[in-house]
Amino acid sequence: MKKIEAIIRPEAFQTLRQRLDDHNVKGLTVSEVAGCGQQQGQQGVFRGNRFEIKLYPKVKVEMVAEDDEVETIADVIMDTCATDQVGDGKIFVSAIENVYRIRTRETGKSALI
Repeated sequence: MKKIEAIIRPEAFQTLRQRLDDHNVKGLTVSEVAGCGQQQGQQGVFRGNRFEIKLYPKVKVEMVAEDDEVETIADVIMDTCATDQVGDGKIFVSAIENVYRIRTRETGKSALI
């Protein structure tokens, strides 16, 4: 199993949600986040401390999928969210050792469904 985390533009989320649903991806966790990458952002100084004063709003979409589904899901995310401009986002994929469903104590793939 793999965890897929996508940081995308907020305006792309509704379309992405529909496209993932079309590919039978049901379980998602969605968070509103802020950050900057190549877009930079600006630093300010207040009482000698540097801080970020311009962060861009983003949406973080997280899901867990079987290994053989990762490429398809990544393609759906890239096809849906790409504008060919800086700030389209990133996709991170990491290994998941196990999944537990708290209510039933199921583990592994059966805990995802």
